[in-house]
Amino acid sequence: MNAKGVYIHLPFCKTICSYCDFCKVLYQENLVQKYLINLKNEISDIYDNEEIDSIYIGGGTPSSLSEKCLKYLFNLIKVFNAPLLKEFTFECNLNDINEDLLEILRNGGVNRLSIGIESFDATKLKYMGRNHSFEEAVKKIKLCREFGFNNINIDFIYGFYFETVKTMKEDLLKILKLNPEHISTYSLMIENHTLLKVNGIKPIDEDTDALMYQEIKKILKKNKYKHYEVSNFARVGHESFHNLKYWHNAEYFGFGVSASSYLDKVRSTNTTSLAKYLKETYVGERILLSKQDIMDNHLMLGFRLLDGFNIFEFNQTYKVNLEDVYPIKPLIKNGDLIVKKGNIFINPDKIYIMNEILLKMI
Repeated sequence: MNAKGVYIHLPFCKTICSYCDFCKVLYQENLVQKYLINLKNEISDIYDNEEIDSIYIGGGTPSSLSEKCLKYLFNLIKVFNAPLLKEFTFECNLNDINEDLLEILRNGGVNRLSIGIESFDATKLKYMGRNHSFEEAVKKIKLCREFGFNNINIDFIYGFYFETVKTMKEDLLKILKLNPEHISTYSLMIENHTLLKVNGIKPIDEDTDALMYQEIKKILKKNKYKHYEVSNFARVGHESFHNLKYWHNAEYFGFGVSASSYLDKVRSTNTTSLAKYLKETYVGERILLSKQDIMDNHLMLGFRLLDGFNIFEFNQTYKVNLEDVYPIKPLIKNGDLIVKKGNIFINPDKIYIMNEILLKMI
C-alpha cells in the first residue's frame, strides 16, 4: 500500500489579505482552541493508522497560532504513522518568524518552510494589504537557516494591472537574492469575495500577463531553477514532494475546514463553514469517482507537470490505451503535445495555453 499525504488547514489570520479567497477568519485564541479540538476529533474519526510520508500545514496563516496552540497542534500530529516522513511543510507569514516559532517547528519535525512573501514592491504590497520589507526578509531567512531550515519555498505574486514587465522583473530579482530552494509563482486572480473584487480592481491584460510568465521562466532558468510544474520552480532535488502527490493523482488526507481528500476513488471536500465544522459537521461533499473521472483527473493534473506522465504506467493502471480514450494523435501532430522517453507532456512553449489544450481532449 502506497504511503499517503496529509494536508491540514488552519483558517486563522491576523489580517485578511485583499486578494485571498481561501477559507479564513480573523484570529481569536478561544476559537483556535475549539478548532484544534475538533481537528483532533476529525482525524480520530477518519484516520486509521495508514502510513504517511508527507504533511503540509497550510491556511490561512498557520504561523499566527500562539505558542500554546502550536504545541497542541504538533502533539496531535504525533498520531500519524510516519516512520519515513519525507517532507513536512509549514506555511509562515514573514512577520511571524522568530526564534520561538522556529524552535517549535524544528522540534515538531518540520523540514520545509513555505513563506508567503509575495512581493517587495511597495505599491503591490499596499494593494495586497501586506507590510514587510526586503531588509526584514533577509534577516528572517538568515534566522531560518540558523535553525537548520534548508528547504524554503517563497511565494511570488505578479500581474497587477499597474505592473509592467520591468517592475515585475525587479521584484523577482529581489526574491532571488534570498536564494530560496523553491519558488511558487502566481499570476494575480481577481477572485469573488475578495477586497480587490469588491473594490473593482481589474485583471491585467492577457498579453502582458503572458509576457511576464515568459520572463519569469527565462529569469529562473538562468538562475538554475528547474521549471517542473506550471507555477513552480525548484533547485534540483527540492521539488515539493507533497504537492507532487496531487499532480500524480495520488491519495491524500485533508483535515480541517475546506480541506479536500482523495481516498479509495472518493474525492471529499470539508465544509467551508467554520460554524458547522465546530459542530462536528466536517464533510461538505463526497463524490465517488468513475474510472473516466479518475483518468480525466490523472490527465489534467499530470499535464501540469512539465515532464507530464508516463504513457505505459497510465495504460497499465487503467487497462486502456491512452490514444483510444483521448484524441492525442492530432495534438501530437500539431505540436501541442510531445512524447519523449515514454512520457507525454504539453509543449513547453504552449504551457501558457494549457487549458485550451486540455479542452481539446476532455
